[in-house]
Amino acid sequence: MSGIVPVILCGGSGTRLWPRSRVVRPKPFLPLVGENSLFEAALARCPVSGGFAAPIIVTGHKQLAHVEAQLGEGGGAQVIVEPSARNTAAAIALAACRLPEEAVMLVCPSDHHIADSDTFAVAARAAADLAEDGWLVSLGIAATAPETGFGYLKRGEAISQTGFRTAEFVEKPDLERAKAFLAEGIYDWNGGIFAFRVKDFLAELSRHRPQIAAGVAEAVAKGSADGHRFHPDADSFALVPSDSVDYAVMENTARAALVPVDMGWSDIGNWHALHAALQRDESGNSMRSSGAVEMVDCRNVLVDSDGPRVSVIGLEDVIVVVDGDDIMITTVDGVQKVGKLSGAMNQ
Repeated sequence: MSGIVPVILCGGSGTRLWPRSRVVRPKPFLPLVGENSLFEAALARCPVSGGFAAPIIVTGHKQLAHVEAQLGEGGGAQVIVEPSARNTAAAIALAACRLPEEAVMLVCPSDHHIADSDTFAVAARAAADLAEDGWLVSLGIAATAPETGFGYLKRGEAISQTGFRTAEFVEKPDLERAKAFLAEGIYDWNGGIFAFRVKDFLAELSRHRPQIAAGVAEAVAKGSADGHRFHPDADSFALVPSDSVDYAVMENTARAALVPVDMGWSDIGNWHALHAALQRDESGNSMRSSGAVEMVDCRNVLVDSDGPRVSVIGLEDVIVVVDGDDIMITTVDGVQKVGKLSGAMNQ
């Protein structure tokens, strides 16, 4: 196997983008920025012509139909179908156990937006080069605002022209601390994009979370292939502890590194983040609609409608979403509460 192996993680329900994102068709499979879905865009960023191997997609039963519909021919892609959700450490380990030990994985969430694919590819190659030297590498996303909703990575000593040791992993800070990070200029956002050599990742996972490593290995050994699909053994996988790759491996290993990159990244984690990723007019307004939208004396308003006419007058910093029979209206300050609405929670 040659080339960097993209490992695309497809999980979650994206309830913070309700009512557009739903359990039956969650965020990764929606065309939120541009004509392609976020999942299709993630695949397109890792072409064979750019030095990438065929991808491995790790997903669950609920997302499988969407994955296969948008994967198309897939170019030799493998789809690992998780029998249950066990967080990112186990999901990545599933892919690792299906690859040669010298292979370099590039782990990517399926539901993020990256505006500059060329810069992403350069950073991915730099991260892969470090991974080949035994480093476990994060892409450090350029922090452009004092965000309190992201974890941060502190740059340590330089280990290459583009890479640094990760001096510290920082959990989501309060606003004052986030402002201090931005001012200091050596803190990047942790966007959940990683490069690992298979044998190094599995060794660190075995060292720090042996139950996860052993449980996943057993589930893969007892699993079965069905064409391009691979099904880990459900009983074995159900016993695997649930933990994120950050807590299980990255915050424990002595070989953590990062490659800083400014590539127009967004996790599209809520309606405000989506609005920021879209083109806006001179008043900061955006609209995504198959029907008529009229805005009068509005500033920083997003209207996302699947058809009905929407008219908005005199509002500022507001999101209006129409999806079938559901209408959701929120201020920008309220976007984090969307996932707690009864319509989002009781699907």
